[in-house]
Amino acid sequence: MPDIPLGSQIFDLAFHPTHSTVYTGLLNGKVKAFRYDEQGQHEESFALRPSKRSCRCLDTSEDGFRLWAAGKAKAIFTIDTVTGTLVETRKDAHDSPVNRLKRLMPQMLSTGDDDGIIKLWDPRKSDPIRSYNHHFDFISDFLWLDDKKHLITTSGDGTLSVIDVRGKKAEPTAQSEDQEDELLSIVSIRSGSKVVVGTQTGILSVFNRSQGWGDCVDRVPGHPQSIDALCTLPSSYPSSHSTILTGSSDGLLRAVQLFPTKLVGVVADHGSFPIERIAVDLGGEGRWVGSAGHDDNLKMTDLRVVFEDEESDDEAAEDPENVQSTPASDIDRQEPDGADDESPRRVGTPPAVEADSNEDAQDSDSPKEKKRKCKSTKNALAGRRKKARNQIDADPSFFKGL
Repeated sequence: MPDIPLGSQIFDLAFHPTHSTVYTGLLNGKVKAFRYDEQGQHEESFALRPSKRSCRCLDTSEDGFRLWAAGKAKAIFTIDTVTGTLVETRKDAHDSPVNRLKRLMPQMLSTGDDDGIIKLWDPRKSDPIRSYNHHFDFISDFLWLDDKKHLITTSGDGTLSVIDVRGKKAEPTAQSEDQEDELLSIVSIRSGSKVVVGTQTGILSVFNRSQGWGDCVDRVPGHPQSIDALCTLPSSYPSSHSTILTGSSDGLLRAVQLFPTKLVGVVADHGSFPIERIAVDLGGEGRWVGSAGHDDNLKMTDLRVVFEDEESDDEAAEDPENVQSTPASDIDRQEPDGADDESPRRVGTPPAVEADSNEDAQDSDSPKEKKRKCKSTKNALAGRRKKARNQIDADPSFFKGL
């Protein structure tokens, strides 16, 4: 599908649960919706600007008739997706800009802000159900475990926490040890038995639910830069139980298999622009994966084309000459060669570029704190390599007379 130009940086995207419609939240405060078809054609459904400040997060109701949006305005906006109109505004929902929003159950939402405050909401009521303040840095992502009614949160303070939404106490049921790294994204695999977390230093941390949430049980290095977004594959693919999609600051959307660890391939390339959000349509079981970076375009990639030869690729992976299959032992950290020397950046925060308008310039979501530096790497997941300074291409016979 051709890229969908938005005219402003995309902070978040959400798909309608049953229809071929995608919603985007932009830096200029607009929410834009697009319809698309199986042939890859698209058209704008509606465009709305509930606030002049950036829209950082989106999610839809279970039936898709409502779209919730939040961001730097500190409010929660409810949009009617049929008419494309704003139907409700919850002003001052948080004291700080809202960074993440997720629908948990038909009558429950969760929001997390830049100061680490998490709130649970009933869309039918004006006040929050409960508020949690055990994190002290921005909330980066949410994961909902429906079997236990647990909300898993990741934060820039380096910890993961577990909230039982059925409880009445305003404290988590569990919180991990400090992972000494910013936790930026989270997804579950193996039918929810394991949880994978993306970090600022490009490491995938694996938690095993049966062994508790105190610390990760495995760490998978390999990504050259931060892993800002994670997503599962549709269950129709044979390897979906252990293969995830990763969006990194180096601009590559990868398919990575865990247990054993190998790079399946690169799904999409955003060039030098970091990838902030990725999602699969039709409730995660569709054909298209949407990815958004800092290039003001929504990229829609057909998963059927990428994984159409999955079974034959798995057989070819057993061939030692197959260069795409990389065992975990070969995905090691090495000294950087300068190919990807880019400082880490706060998730959801745009770079210092010219805004699309004066209002955008006044509403730049520049980071307020210093971030940990991470070394660039050259490894199987790096994707892009530079030629060595003194490397030359010459025929071997050239050296016979020397």
